[in-house]
Amino acid sequence: MRHVEISGTRLRLREVTTDDVDALHAVYGDPTATEHLPFDPRTREEVEEIVAEALKAAEAEPRRLYVFAVTDLDSPEAVGVARLHIEADHPHSAEIGLGLRPDHWGRGIGTDLVRLILMFGFRHLHLHRIWGARSPANTAAQLAMLVAGMVEEGRIRHHVRARGVWRDSIVHSALEDEWEGHRET
Repeated sequence: MRHVEISGTRLRLREVTTDDVDALHAVYGDPTATEHLPFDPRTREEVEEIVAEALKAAEAEPRRLYVFAVTDLDSPEAVGVARLHIEADHPHSAEIGLGLRPDHWGRGIGTDLVRLILMFGFRHLHLHRIWGARSPANTAAQLAMLVAGMVEEGRIRHHVRARGVWRDSIVHSALEDEWEGHRET
């Protein structure tokens, strides 16, 4: 397994470990943190399965899934999670997913997080296209993705079923050559 760690000016992305289950459950299990995510809050056992899947994916060749604990530079405790999943049929393209604990919202960390995951995908994995989808109501994610250099592409109608209802998703993407001007971290 190749260990991956990426640092920016305020955040670090590092491979998840079994020691991160409780910290990740603080994101995945929190109804506020998952309000705009494409799934209902997860149980601790489900988070254990997510971490186990991430550890297994880290050993795969070729590697298609990266799951990172998001930490402040001055603390090893995870305050969020970032996923990058390389598409099997299109290995030049990857989907990202991000989540932060609510007590870290409103400080610009989301923008820094998007920038770091884009930097990793473009500089280290040499991807051509990175995309992500957000809830139409998640204006904080919209701002973070736009400021980080992603472009809003459009709406996928009734894309996700969460909390018993269908909702649309808004897709954003960044292309390697367009991103060059936004790579500050």
